[in-house]
Amino acid sequence: MEYLQLITWDLIVHLAMTWWQFTVVGVLIIVGFIINKFDDKEGTKRVGFEYKEMPHMKPIPIPTKGKGFWKAIWMWLTGSRHWIVAKDFVFKMDEVEYVIPKGFQFDGASIPKFLHTWLSPTGVLLMGGLVHDYAYKYETLKRKKEGTWGKMTQKEADIIFRDINIEINGFKFLNYLAYWALRLGGFMAWNGHRKVNAKVK
Repeated sequence: MEYLQLITWDLIVHLAMTWWQFTVVGVLIIVGFIINKFDDKEGTKRVGFEYKEMPHMKPIPIPTKGKGFWKAIWMWLTGSRHWIVAKDFVFKMDEVEYVIPKGFQFDGASIPKFLHTWLSPTGVLLMGGLVHDYAYKYETLKRKKEGTWGKMTQKEADIIFRDINIEINGFKFLNYLAYWALRLGGFMAWNGHRKVNAKVK
């Protein structure tokens, strides 16, 4: 009996090491379940995000043609699909209407390419990613009628990303992981946009 338990334990460890991606995802799912189970803020309003229809998006081709074999392979392996908003996307936060105008380009949530099998940039983090990308680019959000949110900090944009996604998908653990990844590495994209200094039209 003891020998059988040892073989079973060795087999479990071997499978966990061989299929480590599944192991990591499985552990994250279990941790996420525990956090969601014991979080007493279920259904709590964070930013009051509302929308009537999903954003209309059109894919932009990944420009690998004419780049040469190795550069095209590199773009394919490391690049992410970009999207263009095909119709004004109107949404509310705390009863105020905002709009992401038709023509805005974005890449969805900034997920490392090796994680795309598990977490699509335009999957459960889409809504927060779209609003967040607009806020990063323009340092504000555009109101539907006139005016803007006002000047926004990177931290405010990251919090909006987190809270929209929690309200939409309910995966608190995933959204906090994404939020902390933004807090640690988002400054590169934020600073890049500040150099360009694009203005809301």
